[in-house]
Amino acid sequence: MTEYRVRVHPSAAGLARTDELAHKIAELAAGTTETTVTDAARDMVVNRVIDNAAVAVASLRRRPPAVARAQALRHPVTADRAGASVFGSGVRVSPEWAAWANGTAVRELDFHDTYLAADYSHPGDNLPAILAVAQHTGRSGADVVRAAAAAYEVQVALVTGICLHRHRIDHIAHLGPSVAAGLGTLLGLPVEVIREAVGQALHTTTATRQSRKGAISSWKAFAPAFAGKAGIEAVDRTIRGEGAPAPIYEGEDGVIARLLDGPDAEYTVALPGAGEPRDGILRTYTKEHSAEYQAQALIDLARRLNARLGDAGIARISEIVLHTSHHTHQVIGTGANDPQKYDPTASRETLDHSIPYIFAVALQDGTWHHEDSYRPERAARPDTVALWRRVSTTEDAEWTRRYHSDDPAQKAFGARVVISFDDGTELVDEIAVADAHPLGARPFAREQYVAKFRTLAEGVLDKAAQDRFLLAAERLPRLGAAGLADLFPAVDPAHVADVDAALPEGIL
Repeated sequence: MTEYRVRVHPSAAGLARTDELAHKIAELAAGTTETTVTDAARDMVVNRVIDNAAVAVASLRRRPPAVARAQALRHPVTADRAGASVFGSGVRVSPEWAAWANGTAVRELDFHDTYLAADYSHPGDNLPAILAVAQHTGRSGADVVRAAAAAYEVQVALVTGICLHRHRIDHIAHLGPSVAAGLGTLLGLPVEVIREAVGQALHTTTATRQSRKGAISSWKAFAPAFAGKAGIEAVDRTIRGEGAPAPIYEGEDGVIARLLDGPDAEYTVALPGAGEPRDGILRTYTKEHSAEYQAQALIDLARRLNARLGDAGIARISEIVLHTSHHTHQVIGTGANDPQKYDPTASRETLDHSIPYIFAVALQDGTWHHEDSYRPERAARPDTVALWRRVSTTEDAEWTRRYHSDDPAQKAFGARVVISFDDGTELVDEIAVADAHPLGARPFAREQYVAKFRTLAEGVLDKAAQDRFLLAAERLPRLGAAGLADLFPAVDPAHVADVDAALPEGIL
C-alpha cells in the first residue's frame, strides 16, 4: 500500500494532474487485473452479489423501490441497445435507470454490507451500477468481479482516510468516486478518462447529512442509487471527452478546503500500487439484521439478555444505559439530540437509526425481523414505548478508541450495557462485534449468505427461480455475458401489481 498525503493546493501552486488523488484512484482502477484480485476477494464479491439480491427481493413491494422501478421503466432501450434489467421486472432499460431502480431496492431495508472507519459506508451500493453497465455493454462475470474489487478498494480507502460526517456531509460523497472507478475498471478505460469521471462523480454527489438526521425520509434509500446513477452518467460524459472540476479534492475551492477540514487540512489515503492485491472487500462485513450497522451487535446482545431475563425480569427494568462509541452515540443514540428517535409514530427510516427503539424491541422479543419489528403497531405498543424511553446512550472513550482501531482484533462496534432494576440491583454485560461479523460468534460464510437469500426470497421467488439465481451468482467469475441476465430474477407481476397501481403518476 502507498500512503498519499492529500492537502489543499492553491491554484498558483500548480499541482500536477498526476499528483491529484483522483488520478491515484484512477491508476488503481486501471491497474486492477485478474491477478490483483485474490481468490478470497473473488469469493466475497459473489457473496455480496447474493446478499444484495436477497435484500432487493425482500423490498420490491415497498414504496421507494416501487417508485424507482416506475421511473426506470419509463426509460426503455431501443432495439439496437442492450440495456440492463430492472430487478424483479425482467424488463431492460437504460443502464443508469436500472442502477437507480436496483440500487434503491438494495438499500431500502438497510440490510446489506457495511464498512466503518473514519467515515461509514455501504460498499455493496457500488454493485447495482457495475452490474447494470456490465449487462448493457456485454461484459463477463469476471469483468464484474474485477470492477467490484476496484470499487470496494476505493470505497474502503476513502472511508478509512477521509471523515465526512464530522462536517455533516453524507457518505455518498465517497460512493460516487468508487462507482466511477469501478466502471473504469469494468470498461478498461484509460487513467485520464477515469480521473475525470471520479472528479465529476464526486462533484455531483456531495450532499449534506440531513438525509440521516431528524425525521429521516425515504431519500435514505434513494441516495446511494442517485450516486450510482450519477457515476454512470459521469463515466459516459468523460468517455465522450468531457472533463471535471480539478483538482476536485485538493483545489482551493475544492471539497477539502470548503466542505471538510479546511485549507490547512491534510488527510492520508492508502491505495494499493501496481500488482498489489485489491482485497479491501475483505475488510467489510454484512448484516444479519435489518438495521443500522452499529445496532447489529446490540441486537445480538439484546437477544442474549432476553433469554436471561425473561418477561418478568424485563418488566422490572427502570433504566438502560448503553456505554458506546462516539459514532454510535451521535448517529443512532441520544447524542444525536433527535426527539424523533423516541417517537412511536416515526418513520421506519428513523426507527432503524434509533438504538433506544431497536434495543427495547429486541430485548422484549428476543429476535429481530426486517418487517415485523418496524410495524407501526409494534412501535406503538405501550409497554414497548415505556421501556424504549428508559434507554439512553453515553459515549465511552474506550469504545470510541476501539471503533477507530486499525487492529482487527481490537476494532469493535458494540457497547457495554448497564441495566438498572426497580429493586436497585444492576446487570452489566457487553458485546464487541455482531455475531455475523468475521470475528463474531457465528461469522457469515457462503452458507449464511445463501440462507439469507432463501429466507428473504420465500414467497417472492419460487424455488426454481431461486436456484437459477444462485447457480448464476456462484458461477459469477466464470459467467459469460449472456449469463448476467440470471442475476436479475423476475417475480410474478401479481406480487407487485397492487403496489405499482397505487402509485400516483409523475412527470416521466
